[in-house]
Amino acid sequence: MRFKTTYLVLSTDRPVKEEASKLRGYIGNKFEEYPILHHHIREVGYLYTYPRVQYKVLEGTPHILGIEEGAKVLKEISGGLNELVLGRSHYTVKQKILYEQEVELRSSRKKQYRFITPWLALNPDNYRTYQNIENWKEKKEFLNRILVGNILSMCKSLGIVVEKHLYAHTHLYSRKVNYKNAPLMGFTGEFRVNFIIPEFFGLGKGVSQGFGAVKNEGRDRRLRGLPEEKRQ
Repeated sequence: MRFKTTYLVLSTDRPVKEEASKLRGYIGNKFEEYPILHHHIREVGYLYTYPRVQYKVLEGTPHILGIEEGAKVLKEISGGLNELVLGRSHYTVKQKILYEQEVELRSSRKKQYRFITPWLALNPDNYRTYQNIENWKEKKEFLNRILVGNILSMCKSLGIVVEKHLYAHTHLYSRKVNYKNAPLMGFTGEFRVNFIIPEFFGLGKGVSQGFGAVKNEGRDRRLRGLPEEKRQ
């Protein structure tokens, strides 16, 4: 299934030091009339769906991904983004680069990806389960299942029916992250799965705030330190 996307990169007068949550908050408040930017609707509350607009700050540069209706809204508001006020910091937007692209999500042969921002795989319940697993191989398989679940949840929200069984293989490292002012365990590293995920799409918790963003690492590379699995 194919989707229209818009990817906006904001070049500022100096590197942005705040997290993507601040960027999301500023733009959501500035353009409050577009619920898709902040996922809140008065009298209804929070919208629980795969975010059509996803914010990231990569190496001090703000990046915003819009998907389908999010892509359209992002194009509409881009002309009004001439400054960013993130907490106590003020940034002047010196340049805006906007990419429009049609991307595909579907089952495929194994593809390799890398998390360019920490993947938040665990909630309070499965965190306890993960911590109680002593065998490292079982921990890896546990994360593999969660990753597949995240992909299927994304597909369901986007209206994609996945008919092929998905297999994930991971090579991840844990790291502490801050999410909604609370410390959580995140994961970075590489994974392979028999599904096409467009670059910069996010998986797991906190996707709208930039967590779990993936990048394609090439079709036939092996996970470092892991044997090549059989083709499915």
